[in-house]
Parts: sequence; C-alpha cells; structure tokens
Amino acid sequence: MKGRQIVLGELFGAEAAALVVDGQLTDLIADASLLTPLVPGAICRAVVDRLVKGQGGVFLRLPDGARGYLRDRSGLSEGQRVLVQVSGVAEEGKAIPVTSRLLFRGRFGILTPGKPGVNVSRSIKDEDTRAALTALGEGLVADAPGLGEDCGLILRSAAGLVDDAEIRDELAPLVELAASILLETEGAPELLLDAPGPHMAAWVDWAEPAPDQVDEGEDAFDTLGVTEMVDALLSPEIALTGGGSALLQPTRALLAIDVNTGSDTSPAAGLKANIALARDLPRQLRLRGLGGQVVVDFAPMPKRDRATLEQVLRSAFKFESAETVLIGWTKMGLFEISRKRDRAQLAALAAAGGEGA
Repeated sequence: MKGRQIVLGELFGAEAAALVVDGQLTDLIADASLLTPLVPGAICRAVVDRLVKGQGGVFLRLPDGARGYLRDRSGLSEGQRVLVQVSGVAEEGKAIPVTSRLLFRGRFGILTPGKPGVNVSRSIKDEDTRAALTALGEGLVADAPGLGEDCGLILRSAAGLVDDAEIRDELAPLVELAASILLETEGAPELLLDAPGPHMAAWVDWAEPAPDQVDEGEDAFDTLGVTEMVDALLSPEIALTGGGSALLQPTRALLAIDVNTGSDTSPAAGLKANIALARDLPRQLRLRGLGGQVVVDFAPMPKRDRATLEQVLRSAFKFESAETVLIGWTKMGLFEISRKRDRAQLAALAAAGGEGA
C-alpha cells in the first residue's frame, strides 16, 4: 500500500513492530530480550567494578551478574554506585555498552537529566506554539520534586499536534517516574526501569508523522507480508536496482560488504551499483541490526567518481538515528564506516527464536 503503515505483531515467537512506507519495510523493532535480559533503553543501578587505564572507561557490575562498560570514568571510583542506561547490544562474551546520560522517552517529550533547559522540536515553526510549549515544559519540570534544576525536557514534534492536557497526561507521570528513579542511588545492582516493549516503542518512536494505517494482531506480520520481507533480510545477499548485488558478511571483528555489478558490463556499471548500495545501506544496516566497523569493497569505478559516491553516502546517512561516522577510503580502495551497535542482530534473534520454538 501507499503511505505510512505501522504493523504490530509477532516475530520469532515474540512481540515485534514494523514500519512500512510505500510498501517497503523501513524500520523494525524486535524483542531483544530473546538474546539478553538487559535491552537498549533499560535503566539500572550499577556498581563500578574496575577502572580501565588508558581507555578512559570503567567496567561495571550490572543486575543478574551481567557486565557493563561505561566509556566516561570522570569522577568515578571502584565500588561507587552509578545510574546507567543500556545503550547498545553486546556481542557474545563482551560487556554491555551503557551510558550515564539517562533519557526518559515519551511520545510527546524526552526528559534529559543532567542537561537542563526546555527545547522544542525544530519542526514546530509557529513561534506562539513554541513559546506555549516551552512554558508548559518548564512548568512540568519545575513542579516535580527531586528532579532538580539540572533536568531538561525535549518536546517532540508530536507535541505540536495535541492540546496541553494530552501532553500533561503523558509527561507528568513520566516526570514523576524519572524523579523517583534518580533517587535510587544506593544498593546492589538492580534493574530500575525496563525498556519499553516493541509495540510501545513503536508508538513512541513512530508517532510522527501520523501513520496512515495501523494493523495489529498475532498474525499481522504474516497476513501483511512483513514476515516475507524479514525473511529476505536473513539472506546475506542484497539485490540492487539495475541488476547489481551486494553481499554482507558479519565477522567478529567487522562487517564486510562486497558490491558486484552483475550482468551489467557498461562503463558506468560500477558507479550505478555502488550508488544503489549507498542509498539503501542505512536501511539495510538498521533492519539487520548490524554495526561496528563496516568495510565496503565497492565495485570497480574510476577514482574521479569517488566524490560523487561519498556525496550519496552522506545524504543517505544524514537522518540516520544511530551514531555513524563515514571514515573514508583506505589505501586498498575500501571504504570504512563506523556505526554504533544500537540493536540486536536480526539473524541472532531469528536463531534464538528458532531455538525457543
């Protein structure tokens, strides 16, 4: 179908949500708890276990015997309690990445402890609306005992489409929850706030722009063709427009991508295949849950075309939510990308779901 469609169903035997735009799968939220009890977004009380000299980070003791790694060690000492939020998914045998910058996310706003001030989404252009939302946000934060003056609030674009009462109804309980959790600074490692499930996360992350259609049910993925789209993502091969293809090979050290022109033997075949992969690469990495060090072996093309390809890559990754750095070309002609691992690998979730079936 044309338009923006949210599908709330099940995948690999667990809750999942899919965003389909004009018939193409654009985003996917699967249940990462199939792999780990501490999924991105969960807030924990942790204990500093060991400072890592030379790396500026610390290892932490998390709930249920899990290990975490926090990059910022400023002011921390061994045995100290600290509140952290899970920020990514660790590979097997590695510590779970966490951050001390907590975010409490809602449909209309995001609370930012440690970052004071009320900010309104840039997509809200009307000055009167911005002023009214700013005043509303300042009142919500100021009225919450325990938050303090160093807590901020980001009002999202969806807040500009509803009345003040609806914003208060959602954000006031969120403010109270944040205030209570920020006081939980003593005791053993403990899970203080679990991450929202895929269905709730979908309403928070995909609320704006409003979907044209919402479908839900245990068999919604099957009946609407989402399962078939996901199955295609479990193959390492990507069919590119124009007849080319790409092969994605995750390893423990990095993600290797090879681009091929296929049957096209024209002089511009390499550039066309490379541009097709570059445009689709953010979506492929997002849906497959792939990240870390990414090395792309683009199809052969003249060096003069590299600038054009880099421009396409920058444009493609411009609005990607995951932290991504386009590093550039190596002496061997490979292109390096660094992308934060902010979600579980789809293939690993499929394997875990199959084992549990």
